[in-house]
Amino acid sequence: MSQGESATPLGKVRGLGSAHHGGGHWLEERFTSVALLLLSLWLFFSLLMLPNFELATLKEWLGSAWAAIPMALLIVTAFKHGLDGLKVSVDDYVHDDGNRIALHYLLTMAAIAGASVALFALARIVFAPVAA
Repeated sequence: MSQGESATPLGKVRGLGSAHHGGGHWLEERFTSVALLLLSLWLFFSLLMLPNFELATLKEWLGSAWAAIPMALLIVTAFKHGLDGLKVSVDDYVHDDGNRIALHYLLTMAAIAGASVALFALARIVFAPVAA
């Protein structure tokens, strides 16, 4: 009896199925999902604690390490999780190897560009000189 036929669903996810890989990607999706949930809750409750949503207040809040570091983690995790989800969709629906590789490359470059812009904007806010 082959291992692929007798393996449990958990065994297949751990990499014991016919492909002998995939468990790491599956776990990574779950970890980024949990991280996004926790970071989103942090953002929601942090914003609720602010006295107002004026630009100066938000800049002052993001200027502290207690807000900037989790915000950077949120940005990176959101783009990584989105990229992984889009790549899975491409894998499911694009069957030509050349097109699939090209789309993976384009999606990766778009995610890197988007995350870079978001992190640059965050850095501009964090390291901006304080107005007197």
